[in-house]
Amino acid sequence: MNFTRWSARLPGTQRRAAARTGRGSVPAARGEYEQQPEPEPDPVPVTDVPALEDLSVREILGGLPALVALLYGPEHRVAYVNEAYAAAFGPRPLGATAAESCPELAELGLFPLLDQVLRSGKPRTVKSRKVQVRGRQKERAKDHGKERAKDQAKDWAKDQAKDQTEGAAQEGSYTVTCTPVDCQGSGGVLVFAADVTDHAEAAERLRTSERRHRQTAVTLQRSLLPQELEQPDDLRVAATYQPGGEDAAVGGDWYDVITLGAGRTALVIGDVMGRGVRAAAVMGQLRTAVRAYARLDLPPHEVLQLLDGLAAEIDASQIATCVYAVHDPNEGRLVYASAGHLPILVRAEDGSVQRAADPTGPPLGTGGWLHSSGSIPLPPGSTAVLYTDGLVERRDEDIDEGVASLERALSGAKGSPQVVCDRLIRSQGVAADHDDDVAVLVLQHPARTGPDAELFHNAALDLLGGIEAAPRARAFAMGVLASWRFPVELRDLGVLATSELVANSLQHGTPPMRLRLRRTDRRLIIEVTDGDDHLPRRRRAEPADEAGRGISIVATIASSWGSRRTPGGGKAVWCEFALPH
Repeated sequence: MNFTRWSARLPGTQRRAAARTGRGSVPAARGEYEQQPEPEPDPVPVTDVPALEDLSVREILGGLPALVALLYGPEHRVAYVNEAYAAAFGPRPLGATAAESCPELAELGLFPLLDQVLRSGKPRTVKSRKVQVRGRQKERAKDHGKERAKDQAKDWAKDQAKDQTEGAAQEGSYTVTCTPVDCQGSGGVLVFAADVTDHAEAAERLRTSERRHRQTAVTLQRSLLPQELEQPDDLRVAATYQPGGEDAAVGGDWYDVITLGAGRTALVIGDVMGRGVRAAAVMGQLRTAVRAYARLDLPPHEVLQLLDGLAAEIDASQIATCVYAVHDPNEGRLVYASAGHLPILVRAEDGSVQRAADPTGPPLGTGGWLHSSGSIPLPPGSTAVLYTDGLVERRDEDIDEGVASLERALSGAKGSPQVVCDRLIRSQGVAADHDDDVAVLVLQHPARTGPDAELFHNAALDLLGGIEAAPRARAFAMGVLASWRFPVELRDLGVLATSELVANSLQHGTPPMRLRLRRTDRRLIIEVTDGDDHLPRRRRAEPADEAGRGISIVATIASSWGSRRTPGGGKAVWCEFALPH
């Protein structure tokens, strides 16, 4: 075949002359003083410059490291393949259709593209397509470059079958450009494939490294979150954490449920700004600090005040939002404080939704702000939701619209806390490819009726008068515990703990004083409040001391005990007894 007929004629490439001999002249500068110009050096004659038409296209294409194939006609018959193409896939018989002799083009998915190029007359490019390259063929290409094409094709077919059997095939990546060419009025396509295997492997290694880094962050984050939520006596709690999609780095969302004693429960959710392992590590430190501060049984705003200073010490460049809430079954409310976090939502038993409206402070780590506490009712039959911004924030809408959408979804969400979690996530369109991580914490205050209601009782007595209040408190405790049908041993221990707590309050406290007895399905709680804010502490009494043993006795006989300051001034001292199964 006369290969020069396929040569591309590019506009402007023909030379009009082999060399130019004319000399340019520079006019002399004219002014007050005329200066003679320096003589211009003779130009170097340009000789023997080859014209593009004089170059051998076959030699140029044959020496290219890229894979080149020339196809002609609507059936895409093979007109030429260069040495690099033959080394990768083997020689191809001239005149054969590409569908029969070039399976690699089908593997690259080029046949629809070839048809499109022929129809439109415009070049098309596909990037980083993978194809099997036979390792044995690369070696044979150097030895069989001058044999007849048909004999070579048979050898290549045998080697291909052998490669498949022995597993010697290698995978390569190519970026392919198909350019239309003209051959005596018959359309053709020049296939140019550049080997980008190294680039593709480097990109894949980078993606693998990013996936490994992401998996490390996800594993770290999940290990820092509570593996199992504490389940309070009076609440039902469930939580869900869902990391963002593959394209979103792991954030610092977190949550926790902490039982404080005396039936009170702390609930916390937060979000560390930033992504990756660093955000997860800061989140873990904040969560640990919250649990430590919660054991002090401080008001919510004081807990956030301590966290604010700690967050600045951990990393001054990181800030975090957080809401810390405490539920007391005796009050039926959530007392909370928020540091730049989204509002708590509470759904009443009738389906109406209330948003916590008290103002919030700035995020943790900013400093210079005095946080304050607010409250929202949580009556029996209600459900509260704490969540992070990934649940409601969208790039194309205001975050208030997202919160309003969550309110609508919560108004119709019924079922267990876990069911409510799942419904809220689905209602907000959070899927596996979501662009941010999401944490949701749902708590329900169930309205108990029937046999369940018999397991929850409260009784209270105001301690009026002086020292005579102690025997009245013991008699009251004995009667209440007997009416609750506790075993005799538990009744005696409860009366003894009541006597010691009341005696301690009468000796060291100030009015008003109050005794509260409460039972749940799992424990008996005894609590004494008074107007003095000095918290008792357990100490070792000397043998000759006549006092100082009351708290030690309570700590010995009870499952747990503690004390806290009350919001209106004063303190509460309590102890718990686990009920027998």
